[in-house]
Amino acid sequence: MTQEKYQGEGQPGGEARPEPALPLPSLRVMDAVALVVGIVVGAGIFRTPSLVAQNASGPAAVLLLWGLGGLVSLIGAMCYAELASTWPHAGGDYHYLRRALGSSLAFLFAWARLTVIPTGSIALLGFIFGDYASQLLPLGAHSPAIYAALSVVVLTGLNVAGIQLGKWTQNLLTVAVVVGLGLVIAAGFFFAPSVAPAPAAAVSSGEAPHAAWGLAMVFVLLTYGGWNEAAYISSELRGGRRSIVSALLWSMVAVTGLYLLANAAYLQGLGMAGVGQSDTVAADLMQRVAGPSGAWLISLLICAAVLTSSNATILMGSRTHYAMGRDFPLFSPLGRWSARASAPVNALLVQGAISLALVGVGSITRRGFETMVEYTAPVFWFFFLLSGVSLLVLRRREPHVARPFRVPLYPLTPLLFCASCAYLLYSSLAYTGVGALAGVAVLATGLVPLALMRRRAGHPRSNPSPGGRKSWGFGRPRSV
Repeated sequence: MTQEKYQGEGQPGGEARPEPALPLPSLRVMDAVALVVGIVVGAGIFRTPSLVAQNASGPAAVLLLWGLGGLVSLIGAMCYAELASTWPHAGGDYHYLRRALGSSLAFLFAWARLTVIPTGSIALLGFIFGDYASQLLPLGAHSPAIYAALSVVVLTGLNVAGIQLGKWTQNLLTVAVVVGLGLVIAAGFFFAPSVAPAPAAAVSSGEAPHAAWGLAMVFVLLTYGGWNEAAYISSELRGGRRSIVSALLWSMVAVTGLYLLANAAYLQGLGMAGVGQSDTVAADLMQRVAGPSGAWLISLLICAAVLTSSNATILMGSRTHYAMGRDFPLFSPLGRWSARASAPVNALLVQGAISLALVGVGSITRRGFETMVEYTAPVFWFFFLLSGVSLLVLRRREPHVARPFRVPLYPLTPLLFCASCAYLLYSSLAYTGVGALAGVAVLATGLVPLALMRRRAGHPRSNPSPGGRKSWGFGRPRSV
């Protein structure tokens, strides 16, 4: 990986000046594993198991669905492992899209990251935290929104203070989540009273079996979501390019194992019918084992899980904004790296401000979590699909580039990944409401600065992007 040492070269009126700071390898593989596990093992595993059980035919089908979800996620992780180990970059998906599909799509992705995807995720995680924290210590009529805003401010502040503090916060929170989930698993297997067997069929009435399984996989894959965020710290990992491969693969093995054990414990402690009828499976399980104190404990656990996911999303989301600022002069303040904090401070602050604004929107609609899920899902799966396409394009366009890791069974593996993303894109549009349209509309507003930059640069002066596509004269690429 080469690092450009000067800014301003090759631009009109620009003068060469020393680059103030660049991302440096400061994270271990285990730090990356903690970040990925922390993002993936969030609030979903405490809510979606009941939705999966409602659309499955029995306990064996439930476990098979969760196993298949882990397999699909592992396939995606292998695709990202090839991209991230071949082109380690703080921009992650943004860099791959720019290299494969050109600057215009890459800019729209960066715009989506700034306005929709991680910012919306930070807001929806804040609302989950607010809901459960309000059960422990209510703060009035707007308690969930207040807690959501506080989580954004405090966690953003920790990451602005420096990556080491953000990293250790993440590691400690991840340990708390895994230990807490371990307690739930132990409670289900060893301490919960036995449950009488329920009838095998649990598929919702009126649903064809294949439709019910498809809907169940939507919930399963959403619960597995977030592992791709490791790509954004690929340039900050120690141990060479294969470190990101180890981080991704070990993370998905750990998450799949935890999810299978957790669902087996739910089924053991509550039974198939009990899981399907519960909106809070972990709390209901702990209530059976330890009474009200168990429910209080699980509320603490879920708060820790949500904070873990939110902190990791804040840390990794800012890296795309940083890459965007380095490549597009209109957003250059975002591309400044703080050597003191070893973090893109400006990008963190802007991301935090937008997340706070989305918390406000969710508070106004009084459907904070649901609104943010609808807002982020279609845009997320659209660009996830394009990242899979990027792997296929770059294999064809740059076949001789050294690849420390190659996806096995190519091209079948990336094609399966793309098909999964396409299905989730369809589902996120078919089963959501007006929030999805709002997210797509906000993405479309990115066409305005895109057109402005094209107009300023002028098509005749278009420069090639790293992958050979036109960059529409947005300035010389300054990416690492």
